[in-house]
Amino acid sequence: MASSYSLLAAVLFLLAAAFSCHCNVAAAKKGHGQKGHGKRAHGLGVNYGTLGDNLPTPTRSVRLLRDAGAGAVKIYDANPEILSAFAGTGIPVSAMVPNEIIPSIAASRAAAHKWVVNNLPKPSSHGPKIVYLLVGNELLSNQAIKDSTWGAIVPAMRNLRHALRKHGMGRVKLGTPLAMDALSASYPPSSSLFRDDIELKVMRPLLRFLNLTKSYYFVDAYPYFAWAGNQDTISLDYALFQGKSGAFHVDPQTGLKYTNLLDQMLDACVAAMAKLGFGKIKMAIAETGWPNGGGPGASVGNAAIYNRNLAARMATSPGTPLRPGEKMPVFVFSLYNEDKKPGAGTERHWGLFYPNGTAVYQVDLGGRRRSYPPLPSPPPSPSPSTPPSPPAEQGLWCVLLPGKDEKAVAAALNYACGQGSGTCAAIQPGAVCFEPNTLDAHASYAFNSYWQQFRKSGASCSFNGLATTTTTDPSHGSCKFPSSPATPPPPPPPPVELGVWCVLAPGKDEKAVEAALNYACGQGQGTCAAIQPGGACFEPNTLDAHASYAFNSYWQQFRKTGGSCSFNGLAVTTTADPSHGSCKFPSSSN
Repeated sequence: MASSYSLLAAVLFLLAAAFSCHCNVAAAKKGHGQKGHGKRAHGLGVNYGTLGDNLPTPTRSVRLLRDAGAGAVKIYDANPEILSAFAGTGIPVSAMVPNEIIPSIAASRAAAHKWVVNNLPKPSSHGPKIVYLLVGNELLSNQAIKDSTWGAIVPAMRNLRHALRKHGMGRVKLGTPLAMDALSASYPPSSSLFRDDIELKVMRPLLRFLNLTKSYYFVDAYPYFAWAGNQDTISLDYALFQGKSGAFHVDPQTGLKYTNLLDQMLDACVAAMAKLGFGKIKMAIAETGWPNGGGPGASVGNAAIYNRNLAARMATSPGTPLRPGEKMPVFVFSLYNEDKKPGAGTERHWGLFYPNGTAVYQVDLGGRRRSYPPLPSPPPSPSPSTPPSPPAEQGLWCVLLPGKDEKAVAAALNYACGQGSGTCAAIQPGAVCFEPNTLDAHASYAFNSYWQQFRKSGASCSFNGLATTTTTDPSHGSCKFPSSPATPPPPPPPPVELGVWCVLAPGKDEKAVEAALNYACGQGQGTCAAIQPGGACFEPNTLDAHASYAFNSYWQQFRKTGGSCSFNGLAVTTTADPSHGSCKFPSSSN
């Protein structure tokens, strides 16, 4: 059934905020001198982050990318070991200039030249194929660097362009990835506008540079965050390119029909550029994806559906309703589940692969594969007969402690604003909590907003020691801070007595065991942490040993909500404790 404009009007601004940052650190990207819109840049690429323990080596990562059918790779720096691993592979590479050095590069051609010479190998058939150089990462989402860096973006690009030409890399395209919060409104797409604080002073010169150099508008577009925060107005099928429910939206101003959320987000960017006179700049998706755990709707199944459908769709180059048939570079986030990424919820669950190199799910990013083995069912939900909890009394907030380091506060503010839906919508220019426009005031609002959303899923009011809880309401004027009960939640029930475990039955098919292991590791918090390299149960490093641990860990988490020790007939329960040495298997009552 078609969704009407009125149904979604309430999310006019929320979508712009919900589509915002999913941040790694600093960025640089390179392009390849493509002409016009008809020539495909490259196959579906992957973001290769490194915020994890014991990740596979860069050389093995190249093999894993090829196994997944990736057509390009994007890294968040110019790591020489990673660039060396891609040397001679022919795989297009996007590199990044760190956020913190952009002002110095903007101020000096010599500094730009030095960075290029020291970090980027000259073009060679035996070297890495660098095609994009991205200048910073989601810079316009960081209010703390507004004065120092926003105005330096285009001067830095000019100096880097000059340096690249001198270095024999004149075909490399320059850009900067922007989150969806660069828009002040995004629904319907035709109504979208850039934020007032960046529209003329930042976006107009940036778009002029991109247009002049025939480069791309790089956007980080995450339908997941928009859906997760607006589930009553956005269907899951619409966010996952499913269309099973017939969900679509029609832009009332253009009459264009949208059958998926990603197209809607991309066309919002196109429309905003057109209003500044740059409606023909090409689009590139710097980050998109779906988490495989850690939040509502975040599962191995949904992540597989999103990325498989994305790959199949991009292989046909459908473009968008405003740009039919346009081909664009696209990078999926991310190569690995990165266990050292900070924050609660989904942050550590975006990978195509676990840190041990095992696939989270099968996917062909080339988009040619049309059939896959059935995905396991998600763990059962708690019984619907359980009565809802009564509304909590008001009384507890999370705020910034006084006297903290500005850089640390700015980094934590950026993180908080990149999570959840509309976490920082109220502190955008013109919004109800924008004033006082200070770092401390915005940080307190962001910390509290984030904590209230994710407290129940384990988020703490800490932000690396920058925040504390208070029973004094920090609301002021019409700016209301959300709150939660002053009484802390009750402690978890004591562990049940020991006695029964779920383990792999002997003699089972390896492929079936591996698929079930991947499923178990994609659910719950830390289900397979102990069998990662260096974990207490990593040895013996065999499929059977890891499967037994994963099956048991999953079953212990979800047994009370209906999870069975079956795994399609691969597992059995036992009263013999499978723990060994320092590796302890969690257990439950017999």
